[in-house]
Amino acid sequence: MSAPLRRQLHTADLLSSARAHQSQYVSDLAELVAIDSGSYDAEGVNKVADWVQTRLERLGFTVERIPHKHPGLDVGDTLLARKPGRLTPAEGGRRILLAAHMDTVFDTGTAAERPFRVVGSTAYGPGVSDDKGGLLAGLTALQILQEHEIHAYAELVFLATPDEEIGSPASRTVTEDAARDAHFALGLEGARENGDLVIARKGVADFRLTVTGRAAHAGIEPERGANAALCAAHLVVALQALNGHREEVTVNVGVVRAGNRANIVCPHAELRIEVRAATEAGIRWAHQAITDLARYPAVPGTSVSVEQLDLCPPMEDTPAARHLLEQATTTAAALGFRIGAAATGGVGDANLIAGQGAVVLDGLGPVGGADHTPDEWLDIGSVPQRVALLATLISSLGDANLDR
Repeated sequence: MSAPLRRQLHTADLLSSARAHQSQYVSDLAELVAIDSGSYDAEGVNKVADWVQTRLERLGFTVERIPHKHPGLDVGDTLLARKPGRLTPAEGGRRILLAAHMDTVFDTGTAAERPFRVVGSTAYGPGVSDDKGGLLAGLTALQILQEHEIHAYAELVFLATPDEEIGSPASRTVTEDAARDAHFALGLEGARENGDLVIARKGVADFRLTVTGRAAHAGIEPERGANAALCAAHLVVALQALNGHREEVTVNVGVVRAGNRANIVCPHAELRIEVRAATEAGIRWAHQAITDLARYPAVPGTSVSVEQLDLCPPMEDTPAARHLLEQATTTAAALGFRIGAAATGGVGDANLIAGQGAVVLDGLGPVGGADHTPDEWLDIGSVPQRVALLATLISSLGDANLDR
């Protein structure tokens, strides 16, 4: 039997198993959605973590439970689970990271106010798509691989974070450490509404510009002052004018603060700026442009300092990511459906993973939409094919010998 034919039969077997698990998937999803797990509800997130940990340990994973002490922030634990395969890296075994998050954007009590329900082939409920549907799809794919005794990989790593919806401030270092030695990473966020996977996510850099002027009596001797508010106003115009100068780079002045009394020439102002860019080069360009504008303030006697507050790296559209997408596209075709590739300005844990050099493909959860709203939905009919896609990708990516 030829290798392509063996792969086709293998894919068909995994799809058959995924279909057999569909009713259990829906039952499990109802159980997960019934748990309130907003980012600031540490107790609720940890209930989800308990559920996920039990499932992973049942599948033979060793689970590390990582509590977080982040200043001014109470979040749940991160789960980092590992399962060794039968291939060493020297034998062609690869390390594959699956990444999902357990938190939602919804307040405690939402699960009772708006409980899980199914209408036709569509499920509704808080977090049903973002990201409990994807989290469960990953666990179901791992269960299918276990049932088929597929262990041709160096290691599987399953990461479930508690704070993705608020930018992963507590779990970031854990995510980056887990990604550092991964060959491939599969992000379990939901697929786009049209079924596309996510090939790229913009990075985000936050800046604070502090404008220092000189106070003076606004009525008696305004000429002795240097108005920081006026300087800030010129900066806002100049910063916003950076938009359109470089493709896939946006600059937004989101916060402006200045002065505290109307009868004083304003001595101090502050701007908060967000930059989004598809590439690291784009973020560097914006940083330099902001620095150049700050170097030559429009109001004599004022000065401007620039501070970068945070950086979430872009998940770039690279040749390696395109090759991974091609494998996913071929697999999807064998499973009877088509997928495309989408780039998005939204960020997630996949950005942090890509920043460590892993090859990442995101959006591998089931098809869903209306995330962060009362109308959030998930297409139950998409579950078997998406779970089979995940399982097949893990199986094929785990063994480098299959590429030869």
